[in-house]
Amino acid sequence: MKNHLTLRTKYFSFLISKKSLFLILFLFILLLACFTISASLGETFINPFHVIEVLVGKGNAFEQLVVTHFRLPRILIAILVGSSLAVAGAILQGMTRNPLASPDIMGITGGAATTVVLFLTFFSDKDNNLTVSIQWLPLSAFVGATVVALLLYILANHGRNLSPIRLVLIGIGLSAFMKAATTLFMITSPIYRASQANIWITGTVYGSDWQDVNILLPITTVLMLISFLIIRDINIQELGEPIAKSAGNRVHTYRFLFLLICTGLIGSAVAFGGTIGFVGLLAPHISRRLVGSSFGYLLPSSAIMGALLVLLADLVGRTLFLPIEVPAGVFTASIGAPYFVYLLLKQRNQ
Repeated sequence: MKNHLTLRTKYFSFLISKKSLFLILFLFILLLACFTISASLGETFINPFHVIEVLVGKGNAFEQLVVTHFRLPRILIAILVGSSLAVAGAILQGMTRNPLASPDIMGITGGAATTVVLFLTFFSDKDNNLTVSIQWLPLSAFVGATVVALLLYILANHGRNLSPIRLVLIGIGLSAFMKAATTLFMITSPIYRASQANIWITGTVYGSDWQDVNILLPITTVLMLISFLIIRDINIQELGEPIAKSAGNRVHTYRFLFLLICTGLIGSAVAFGGTIGFVGLLAPHISRRLVGSSFGYLLPSSAIMGALLVLLADLVGRTLFLPIEVPAGVFTASIGAPYFVYLLLKQRNQ
C-alpha cells in the first residue's frame, strides 16, 4: 500500500496510485509549458516570460494584442478539441473493448463533418456569409455524429452482443460513405465554401476566435464532468457484458449514455477543429501505457495527452513552414496511420 494514497470521507473513499497521479501532474505541467511556448512562437517571437506577464494582465499593448487576440483563442481551441477527441476515443475503446475503436476510424467524425459541410452550404448567402448564427454549428455536427453512432451501434449489435470486429468493419464502411457524401456536397457547394471546407476537413484550428472558445468551452466542460462522474460504470463495462450485468450495471442504458457523451464531444470538436484524425486512437493508447487501464487515471491523462497532440501539431504546422500554414490534421495522421496499421497487425497475430 506504500504506492497508494488513501482518501476517506464520511460518504466515499478513494485509493489513489502515487505513480499515476505523478504522471498526470507531469503531463499537465508539460501541457502548461507547451501552452506558453505556443503563445510565444509565430511570425513574431514573444519572450515566454512576457507571455506570462500578458496572461496576468501586464505586458505592452502589442504583446497583449498578439497573444490575447490572435494566439490564445487558437491555442485554447486546440486544447479543447484534442481533449474532447481523446476522451471520446478512450470511452469508445472501453465501451466496445476494442483497441481499434476511435471516432474517425468508426465514421463518427465523418458524420459530424458531413453535416457541418451541409450547414455551411445551405446557410450561406451569395457573399459567402452565414445567414444563421454560428452557434448552431455544434448542433449540426452533433446530429451528424449521433446518426452515424446510432447506425453503428444498431448494425454492430448481433444478438444483443456488441461484436468488436463487426464494429470496426461497419465503422470503416460508414466512414468511407461519409467521406463520399462530404465530397459530393463540397462539389455542389459554392467554390469558396468548397475550398474552405477542404482545408477544414483536413483538420485545422486556423481562424479560431473568442466566440468559438465561448461556445466550445462550456460544452466540453459539461461533457467532461459527466464523463468523470461515470468512470466506475466505464470500468465495469470493460470487464464484459456478463460480468457487468452480474454487478448490477444496466449495460445497454449506459452504453447509450456513453454513446451520447462521445457524439457530443466529437460533434463539438469537429465543428471547430475539423476532422483531426487519429487523436482519439493515439492519446488513449499512449495514456494506457503510462497510467494503466483504470479509467480513473486513463480519462484525465487521455484528455491532457490529446490536448498535447493537437497543440503540438498546430504549433509545428504554423511555425515550421512559414509563411505557409499546414493543417494540424496532416501531422496527427502521419503519426496515427502507421500506428493503426501496427495495431491491426497486432490484433491479427492475437
